[in-house]
Amino acid sequence: QVQLVESGGGLVQPGGSLRLSCAASGVIFSIYAMAWYRQAPGKQRELVAGITSGGSTNYVDSVKGRFTISRDNAKNTVYLQMNSLKPEDTAVYYCNAGAYNSGSYSPGYWGQGTQVIVSS
Repeated sequence: QVQLVESGGGLVQPGGSLRLSCAASGVIFSIYAMAWYRQAPGKQRELVAGITSGGSTNYVDSVKGRFTISRDNAKNTVYLQMNSLKPEDTAVYYCNAGAYNSGSYSPGYWGQGTQVIVSS
């Protein structure tokens, strides 16, 4: 049974930092492209950052230079380091284990999500 469990969300002031973690089980973690998506109230879910099985990374323009995705295959865990957070980063963040083909991510398994609120 595949499980993706996110942690690390919470309330942070603008300009602050958070580190999200996603621990995977029930999958051969190293072969999957891992990604973080987010969904703000009233908006569609969007891809925030992805990392291929080979370690190449991609980011949506709005987070470039502020967010860093990384993975530790020995721990079956993917991380999202979020710095210089802005109120518009407020959303539920979801971990995904999927595929990366022809320059795009295809979502597969989803975690339950973790809430990030950026507010003073």
